[in-house]
Amino acid sequence: MRNLKLFINNEWVDAEDKRTFNSFNPANKEVIATLSSATKNDVNKAVAAARKAHDIGGWSEIDADERADFMIKAAGIMQRRFNEFAELESMDVGKPINEAKTCDIPYSIRAMEYSANMAREIRGSVIPLPGNEAFNYVTYEPYGVVATIVPWNFPLHIATRSICPALATGNTVVLKPSSEGSVTCNLLGEIFLEAGFPPGVFNIITGSGNIAGEALITHPDVNLISFTGSLETGRRVIEASAKNTIKKVLLELGGKGPFLAEPDCDINAAVISALEGFCFMQGEVCCASTRLYLHEKIYDEFISKLVQKANILKLGDPLDPMTQMGSLINEDHLKKVDVFVKRAIKDGAKLLCGGEKYIIPPCDKGSFYKPTILECSDNKMECVQEEIFGPVLVVLKYKNLDEAIALANDNQYGLEAIIWSENFKTLCHTAQKLNFGMISMNASPLSVIESPYGGNKNSGLGREDGVVGMMEYLKTKNNYLYISEY
Repeated sequence: MRNLKLFINNEWVDAEDKRTFNSFNPANKEVIATLSSATKNDVNKAVAAARKAHDIGGWSEIDADERADFMIKAAGIMQRRFNEFAELESMDVGKPINEAKTCDIPYSIRAMEYSANMAREIRGSVIPLPGNEAFNYVTYEPYGVVATIVPWNFPLHIATRSICPALATGNTVVLKPSSEGSVTCNLLGEIFLEAGFPPGVFNIITGSGNIAGEALITHPDVNLISFTGSLETGRRVIEASAKNTIKKVLLELGGKGPFLAEPDCDINAAVISALEGFCFMQGEVCCASTRLYLHEKIYDEFISKLVQKANILKLGDPLDPMTQMGSLINEDHLKKVDVFVKRAIKDGAKLLCGGEKYIIPPCDKGSFYKPTILECSDNKMECVQEEIFGPVLVVLKYKNLDEAIALANDNQYGLEAIIWSENFKTLCHTAQKLNFGMISMNASPLSVIESPYGGNKNSGLGREDGVVGMMEYLKTKNNYLYISEY
């Protein structure tokens, strides 16, 4: 078991009141780490260190190449500790080890490398003005102190997709991971310390969202907040950001991703994609495909194949390479998912598979839930409209594509949508009409470091990843030089 402290100004320190909390492996309820629970004063110290590193320490003024070199060193150190980080991520949040090794850790390393290289390429522009009386040029500057608040489902991946572009562009960072998934985020302190980052450039506070998180989002010296989490908390972040000096806010919130399957789709491939769409990371994914809209011509065949595959999906020890689906984050969350399912059945949904806790050893000690498919007839049902955040898929039938598009758009969220068809025109037509920040065509839901990630409507504000995501961490300055005679 590890004992992990706060990381402030390149030092490992206890919380001011010495309080700690435990991180449990959700698959077996065993303690894997004890972490410090930050107080408001600890948050103040972390922000002060970040402010000093930005304003006085010179991080914002050093050459982009030098900042990039730090990032590349950090990426190399994480690569060296790849297996260690993958195992800890798997144990901390209950995800299969293969997912950690193919998604979480590679994406985190890639975020460091990509951000480092992109930081070297940021350039301004010259704007021609009428009359040739002025030289007008645009430059980009870091905001200052960035507060990064991340959830428990992809702690390291989501943390790095924010902190890496923030640091590479000259900002300093205070990271607040979820108390349900703090271990690998905390160990980033070791990575950046070994890479030689100056004091205060990167800081980590762990603990309660009500205490440490609230102190961070309301702090007057924080200039930008990057938050990934629930819609309810996102609203609170927006409210808090308007106090004192108004802060820029990047939000990646909930989702209820639609999956549209046209009659001409490759059914076998689409079935596999649909299964991945709602079972990857146990369905605890904002961009998960949890609303399946099937054309009536392929409905029966598609459902038969999907249910068959869902019933044989292997649940087990997350550290077992053969495991395909791990444990939900904790028992309380499992009960929440189960209540959604039971209420849906009561409201008229037909249970096609799953719908209960999985307790066959070695899963009897954890929070495992069977892949669940609910057949629905009304798009307004709670289970169709609300994010359940578990391995639960709702299925509805449609007659034509325009109807499917309307059903897909009829939701408060707009993160990622999926469309399957062998007709290129159908794919492009549908992508144009779907009100979502991301569209995947003939593919499962995905997020890549090179492309912008984010949603419309109640799924958030702004974008992470890609050039667009990098520029979110820079403020624009217009410079006007009058060169004519008065």
